[in-house]
Amino acid sequence: GVQTAGDRASKTLALHRRIYEAAPEAGCVIHTHSTHLVALTLAGVWSEGDVLPPITPYFVMKVGHVPLIAYHRPGDPAVAELVAARIAAMAARGTPIRAVLLERLGPNVWHRTPAEASAVLEELEETARLWLLTRAAPLNPDQIHELREQFGATW
Repeated sequence: GVQTAGDRASKTLALHRRIYEAAPEAGCVIHTHSTHLVALTLAGVWSEGDVLPPITPYFVMKVGHVPLIAYHRPGDPAVAELVAARIAAMAARGTPIRAVLLERLGPNVWHRTPAEASAVLEELEETARLWLLTRAAPLNPDQIHELREQFGATW
């Protein structure tokens, strides 16, 4: 946690540290300003608790629930606490999360490895693009139940 060389650390360092603390399985945190995910926050998310509906099986299985974190300026330390609280609340419900979407700023995703975190990010961004283009109906409860049963999805 102490910088020893290089350019100044990101203003979101406190947020990343809190994600690592709140989600012990996280080995990698990625934050981007993904076009379609930022656009989603501008156009309107599905709901604050789930920014996107479960429209594809791989979104349900790879990404899961993604809550919206209300706008705060970049680097505001309050965001770190809001995200940590959301991670804890979702874990208590039995539905751990791998991502949050910061309003007007973009996603933060995490997973065990950089490759796994990147896969979550890619699926999240592509699902945002699909939903913005189509406003497709979500999978029905029976379809989601089948994904839970067959693949262990935590939706």
